[in-house]
Amino acid sequence: MLLSDMRDNSSASGWSAESLLELRADTPGCEQVVHFNNAGCGLLAAPVLAAMVEHLQLEAGIGGYEAAAARAEQVRDFYTEIAALINARPENIAFAASATHAYATALSSIPFEAGDVIVTTRNDFISNQIAFLSLTKRFGVRVVHAPDLPEGGVDVEAMATLLRRHRPRLVAVTHIPTNSGLIQPVAEVGRHCRELDLLYLVDACQSVGQLPIDVAEIGCDLLTATCRKFLRGPRGSGFLYVSDRVLAAGYEPLFIDMHGSRWTSPGRYEPVATAARFEEWEFPYATVLGCAAATAYARRVGLEAIARRSSALAARLRERLTAILGVRVVDHGANLGALVTFQIRGWQPQPFKAAMDTRGINSALSFREFAQFDFGDKNVDWCLRLSPHYYNTDEEIAFVADTVAELVR
Repeated sequence: MLLSDMRDNSSASGWSAESLLELRADTPGCEQVVHFNNAGCGLLAAPVLAAMVEHLQLEAGIGGYEAAAARAEQVRDFYTEIAALINARPENIAFAASATHAYATALSSIPFEAGDVIVTTRNDFISNQIAFLSLTKRFGVRVVHAPDLPEGGVDVEAMATLLRRHRPRLVAVTHIPTNSGLIQPVAEVGRHCRELDLLYLVDACQSVGQLPIDVAEIGCDLLTATCRKFLRGPRGSGFLYVSDRVLAAGYEPLFIDMHGSRWTSPGRYEPVATAARFEEWEFPYATVLGCAAATAYARRVGLEAIARRSSALAARLRERLTAILGVRVVDHGANLGALVTFQIRGWQPQPFKAAMDTRGINSALSFREFAQFDFGDKNVDWCLRLSPHYYNTDEEIAFVADTVAELVR
């Protein structure tokens, strides 16, 4: 790969044209669609697809158990690659079927009692908010939402005041919400959590693969993510990071199984020492190998370079959309990532998305129920979400913006 050439500043994005062409050649989907739905599911790179297909062929040839044994070393690469991606140790990584699966498993390990408090934000992911309400219904847990700043994003000082007042059982923040380009200051929140010795859970579903992630810098005890979005891995995959202090404190999932524990006597079991206690015995091994390949690919491209390019493309798209009469961009916050959300005058949601689909542009819809607080504040019932990534081009930005303008007219 020509990835070392990406420092060439001859292009508007700061990447060499040769490197971008090679990355797009590695991405067969670029020949089929203009893919601006990376916040939903990124396009697979050729090495990811090859790793998965080769393993499925091996399973078909010699058997599933035997194929897993033959590829044991490559399966371990999943843990080393993810650990290197987020500055952790492989022993702190657990594979999960999705970010939501990882998040629910992490929540299940916390012994909530009536009266416990969860402090979170008004922009946390819909499934997380529903999980908190479920804990309220079942255990009497109280959920406290920190206020936002006028310009958007959580008010960290106000949140710190709530942390000191409530001493919550859990602090939970979504790094990048699914419904806007907002990047939350998770490291600033983490500093307050460390000072107060509070359990801190970060949802990095939209930021892993888009931004550099350092769990030591963030200061989180638990971090969840998917592999299918900006990391460009396969669907049905994710991971959970579990800190050493959480493992040492004996946290374990509610329904631990034979992979995560040892049945030591008829009336006793012992969880394993690593984050594997949060895993289950059955693995989709082809998927795991695809995730390892996707992570290795992202690390070769470089997360700093990915972050610069994807955010620059999104900023350019926001600028073009803002200039269109009848379009209202609804992203708020001091720091914005590669998710661009906007309202469109005169259209209903499904017909507008269908019109984009017809023109070969992949996008996603967001609705009020996805973000009750944020979209309520913005008076948004629905919007379209566009999420470019590093393999997209300036020409695609222009084409998408021109298409929106044409449809609005």
